[in-house]
Amino acid sequence: MTHSLEHLAQGLFMFGFDGHVASDDILRFIDAGLFGAILFKRNVDTPAQVAALIRQLKVRAGRPLCLAVDQEGGRVARLRGSPFSAVPSMRSVGAHQDPAFAERVGALLGFELRALGFDWDFAPVVDVDTNPKNPVIGDRAFSSEPQAVATLGVALARGLEREGVASCAKHFPGHGDTSQDSHLALPTLPHALERLEAVELVPFAAYARAKLAAVMTAHIVFDAIDPSVPATMSPAVLTGLLRQKLGFEGVIVSDDLEMKAIASHYGVGEAVVRGLQAGVDLFLVCHTPEVQRSAVRAVCEAVDSGRLTKERLLASHARLSHLARRFVRGPEDRLAQLGSPEHLALAAGVSTQPVSTVDPTETWRRA
Repeated sequence: MTHSLEHLAQGLFMFGFDGHVASDDILRFIDAGLFGAILFKRNVDTPAQVAALIRQLKVRAGRPLCLAVDQEGGRVARLRGSPFSAVPSMRSVGAHQDPAFAERVGALLGFELRALGFDWDFAPVVDVDTNPKNPVIGDRAFSSEPQAVATLGVALARGLEREGVASCAKHFPGHGDTSQDSHLALPTLPHALERLEAVELVPFAAYARAKLAAVMTAHIVFDAIDPSVPATMSPAVLTGLLRQKLGFEGVIVSDDLEMKAIASHYGVGEAVVRGLQAGVDLFLVCHTPEVQRSAVRAVCEAVDSGRLTKERLLASHARLSHLARRFVRGPEDRLAQLGSPEHLALAAGVSTQPVSTVDPTETWRRA
């Protein structure tokens, strides 16, 4: 395992960590070439603290380092309270039936995240809300109508990217009709391909045509496409469907590999190797330093054994470098922009709807 190979492998990951200050582990990962870090509620105290933490990480890197967060609006928002806007749920945004309003919501989210130093928002959810028993999507989706989700999702993503923050459509190829939570189990969807093309894939096709930044995979088995493995590990889903059929050219990022749909059925290391074979560019491993180290080792060992080639790693590096050139910024001091007239003008009329303060996945994510 050479240093250059380990550096290549590290550059395919985004890790999470505990606490309001940088952990020793995340600093070591950054030194070794990590692409970026994702912050959760467990990392958030005050706006000044978050901005200082992001600055610390970027200064330590001395190179482009991508900082990401799940700031969807509604019940999935890591940043809450003044001076952040109480962005309504996407169901509430969808009720306006107004792409211009959705784009304004995206711009507001992007403005607030950029002020703290974030480069990437894992939003919007473009799952179609067709199953009232879905335990994890629900009001995170814009609508039960595929074309409405497509139009509003693209608009919100454009608003984010207009403010200099990468968007990420999730969860491909569709999490809206599941009755299980992939944080806790491995869901399966039995729909025929014709149904998927008419419903689940419509928003992702629109997002691909709009040439937006990134798509996040779902840890779900889609019987009609590949009944053997979840989408995150399926060449038929990611290369055949997303890349070749829908024409998506941006970054493919996995959902967190420590979710039980992956960790309890395949193991994180094997999922990373098979995910790379399938077409994933970047892997989220959000909690455990030893699991994070083992994921990097798995990539290096797969190259050494011939299961993966360096050329495959370099192809993903090229897409990640393109995203970084567009969106990743160095250390900045823009915190004073929060509460500015420009900020207040963007927020006017957006943060007027009541939102739930409970994220049902937060208990698991913090465990």
